[in-house]
Amino acid sequence: HFVIAISIYAISVGVIFFFVGIAKGTAWLHNIIFTLSIIVANVPEGLLATVTVSLTLTAKRMATKQVLVKKLAAVETLGSTTTICSDKTGTLTMNRMTLVHIMFGDKVESTQSGVTFDINDPLFQEAFYVMANCSKAEFDAADLEKFPDKLIDERIVIGDASEAAVLKFCEKIQDVRQTRLRNPQVGGIPFNSTNKFMVTIHKQESDSNLKQCLKGAPERVLDRCSKMKTPDGDKEMTPEMLDRINAQLADMMDNGERVLGLATISYAPPKEEDAEAFFDPDKPLFPMEGMTFVGLAALLDPPRESVPVAIARCQSAGIQVIMVTGDHPATAKAIAKQIGIIRDPTAEDLAKLRGVPVEFIEPSEVNAVVVPGWQLRDFEESDWTRVLSYDQIVFARTSPQQKLIIVENCQRLGKIVAVTGDGVNDSPALKKANIGIAMGISGSDVSKEAADMILLDDNFASIESGIEEGRLIFDNLKKSIAY
Repeated sequence: HFVIAISIYAISVGVIFFFVGIAKGTAWLHNIIFTLSIIVANVPEGLLATVTVSLTLTAKRMATKQVLVKKLAAVETLGSTTTICSDKTGTLTMNRMTLVHIMFGDKVESTQSGVTFDINDPLFQEAFYVMANCSKAEFDAADLEKFPDKLIDERIVIGDASEAAVLKFCEKIQDVRQTRLRNPQVGGIPFNSTNKFMVTIHKQESDSNLKQCLKGAPERVLDRCSKMKTPDGDKEMTPEMLDRINAQLADMMDNGERVLGLATISYAPPKEEDAEAFFDPDKPLFPMEGMTFVGLAALLDPPRESVPVAIARCQSAGIQVIMVTGDHPATAKAIAKQIGIIRDPTAEDLAKLRGVPVEFIEPSEVNAVVVPGWQLRDFEESDWTRVLSYDQIVFARTSPQQKLIIVENCQRLGKIVAVTGDGVNDSPALKKANIGIAMGISGSDVSKEAADMILLDDNFASIESGIEEGRLIFDNLKKSIAY
């Protein structure tokens, strides 16, 4: 804007003096030379060097605050940011998952209360089987070899934070490596952000049948279950059972816990000539319906201590903070309330408080909204305009592709958007945003390449520090221009 303004000013002054010279009868050649001189004189030639030095010094200061700037222009953009679309796990929270509750049968047990879990209990045994085997996480072999006596909670785990927490819990019950060796995996479907579940198929030590495990988002798991494991054996899933499970699920999520659903099914192995087609993960022939629900595993990832203050400072500076997460809406809302992204009741909260349907709540009464990803698929432009007009926004159960759509619609409404991302699939959103911010610790190489800057500590509070530095550069540039 400054470059355009100074250019218009310089050209206007030059043209005015050109016509003044013509009126006075000055020679054409002298008049043109004088006009060009006036235009050049009004352009501060030292501005380029001044801006470059200012941006470089600011980028150097930001590096001391755990923000690595890849492109100098990003410093200025960060200072003019009006909206931040932030991930939850690892950025707003500590990314230190702990398994806190397990549901099996009809009961929920806390792992923090000193309860001893009996591996011989058939109900717990089935839930343990899924948690131990349906996972890609494993302890770092080099770390174990170097420190064989290291406490389980302090061991280095290769894998996702959620799976690491489950692995550490299972290891305290029984040696997970030996469990997996006794039940070798022969097929499955890896976890992805679209399915939101993973499947593993295992040979069993004591049974000729294969056992298939399903672990993932509770609603996706329950959709594929027609039975439930109970103290009286496997029972057909009734509406009453489903209501009890959903009630326990809601209690966990209202505490900000991330919940995983667990299910199994056993069947005879396929013939050898049919095995390749049977286990094909893209077009599986193994059953994905009619499974037996065996329990829930709830994990807690506490918010970073510095985040609530950083969010409050962003909001006081006129910057909107939007949470974009793959977690369940109830979990996302609970965490958003803890850190201050949501400060007012949502339409669902008001409806519950008044004992009326959500449709009876006037939109003008609500300042906060939680939008699940399955609703975004049917959104039109008017829906986006309505949702993004709210002051406090959380998008839950979203996919990386939906994050890109969120960014595009924010920009359509004139917002200057900063986006955080760590996965390969986040790259389009990082590229599209006015400023893409990758995670230095948990981020993939592809996301770091696509980003304009990198958070070395994966901490949201570092973004707030970066914005503060970015806004400071405006004052410095104004002083330089005035000089």
